[in-house]
Amino acid sequence: MLTTLATLAALTLGAVRQDRDPGSRDTTVAVQPGARLDVNNFGGEIVVRVWNQNNVRVRATHSSRSRVEVSSTAAAVMVRTAGRRGPPSIVDLELTVPAAMAMTLRGHYTDISVEGAGGSVSAESTQGDITITGGTGSVVVKAVEGDVTLSRTRGRIQVTTVEGDVRVADAVGEVVVETVDGDIFLQRMDAPSVEVSTVDGDIVYDGTIKDGGSYRISTHDGDITVGIPPSASVRVMVASFDGEFDSSFPVDVQRSGKHRFSFTIGTGKARVELETFDGDIRLRRPGEVNVRDARNRNQNRNQNRNRDEDHDY
Repeated sequence: MLTTLATLAALTLGAVRQDRDPGSRDTTVAVQPGARLDVNNFGGEIVVRVWNQNNVRVRATHSSRSRVEVSSTAAAVMVRTAGRRGPPSIVDLELTVPAAMAMTLRGHYTDISVEGAGGSVSAESTQGDITITGGTGSVVVKAVEGDVTLSRTRGRIQVTTVEGDVRVADAVGEVVVETVDGDIFLQRMDAPSVEVSTVDGDIVYDGTIKDGGSYRISTHDGDITVGIPPSASVRVMVASFDGEFDSSFPVDVQRSGKHRFSFTIGTGKARVELETFDGDIRLRRPGEVNVRDARNRNQNRNQNRNRDEDHDY
């Protein structure tokens, strides 16, 4: 009887176990199906893994200058870090959540990693890398400075960054990616709609071209490489101010101006728009797209640019 009462009391408070060490915390919270995870960590790391339990486990490592607050309602589990006096120090959070749990993860100087998510994921960091495996329905990522890596997502992907590369692989669904200073690599994609752009960087797309699909890819200063399957039915429009066009298969080009031309493969059921101001545009068959070569070209271009700037100075 006493054991039963103690268990009920622990579940009512939402905490099954909590360490007394001020430099660590280990808390387990029972959750209802459909509850959401909401984490805000000023600096450090957020790592999320999944399991087949209706519980959220929060393990935290930090100094005595910081504290970790865990609270829960029927709709959400909230995890917050704060300073005991002044701003918080580095806090490393490791969470284990139900596989289908939707989550919102935020940080300032924070690396974010999610493995095996089965629900929607929203991740945001001012400075830090973001890596997400899984995610269903919606994956939204915002970053100022840091690389973004997504894989095995199913649903709509939306990524916005300022400085950092974006890599998406083995994804199914619509894709919207925008970065200012970084490369964009999309590999083994199954996407009916793609809209990606960068100001300073290369873009590689290797995936399906679906009938009725729309694929808009643009960069101001960088190369574009796109894989076109032999069975694709697509209308391709190309614009390049200062760059070359190269296709590994024959196309019948129709010019509409000095810097614009188009061509049709099959009956043109899909629409592909490729635009770069200062860079080359390459069309390749599946298996011919080499992301490593694209990265090497970008590194060489940056090295040449830095040498030119040093010489001018």
